[in-house]
Amino acid sequence: MSTVANFKTKPVRDTEEWQLRVDLAAAFRLAVEFNWHEGVANHFSLAVSPDGRKFLLNPRWKHFSMIRASDLLLVDVDDPDTMKRPDAPDASAWCIHGNIHAMVPHARCLLHCHPAYGTAVATLADPEIKPIEQNTARFYNRVTVDLGFGGIADDKAEGERLAKALGNKSVMMMGNHGVLVAGSTVAEAFDALYYLEKACQTLTLAYSTGQKLNVMPHALAEKTARGWESYKDMAFSHFAELKRILDRKDPSYAD
Repeated sequence: MSTVANFKTKPVRDTEEWQLRVDLAAAFRLAVEFNWHEGVANHFSLAVSPDGRKFLLNPRWKHFSMIRASDLLLVDVDDPDTMKRPDAPDASAWCIHGNIHAMVPHARCLLHCHPAYGTAVATLADPEIKPIEQNTARFYNRVTVDLGFGGIADDKAEGERLAKALGNKSVMMMGNHGVLVAGSTVAEAFDALYYLEKACQTLTLAYSTGQKLNVMPHALAEKTARGWESYKDMAFSHFAELKRILDRKDPSYAD
């Protein structure tokens, strides 16, 4: 099947790709539940091929609250005509997600958005997530900070720069921009984004007091961060429970 057909062919249910579509569609709907969406902007993607170069992506300028599994575009990094199609994805989405999927194999699922607290921290001259309690400590020495913002990311050079900035990390604070989280699965990426926003909320509130932060010493922060690794399977239960909540409220995401 050609990439052209992939853009327009109705996806087949009861396949591995369909389940990936359902999970990614759930992530969009849940982002609305947590008020992480922004107009019809921002993008989530999920690799469907072993090399990550074919991936699912939200259609251009469709509100997160309306996205269904069948709406997701199946795009190919190696298709030079992707942006020439009438149903082409958003240029910024293609720039960021296309280049990261092409250059960062471990980034199977990419969630990029501008949630309030994460974005607030990303605007600071020092957007490091200080380890002041266990959620903030989860990200200790595990986040890349990109301070090279070059305007709206809609050209190949900026996409390549962001891919290199992410490197082998899975969380990126995008200075003057927002946040980006990568994961092996939607469940793992969404759980990380959830706790990243919680951590940034706590940090922002602590900063707002004007008092000195009680930052953990290195050994304690590292011990706490490693302690989170014992709970990595919790991400799957967390996401499954959130989907159950969606199913009760509006199961149309899975259509």
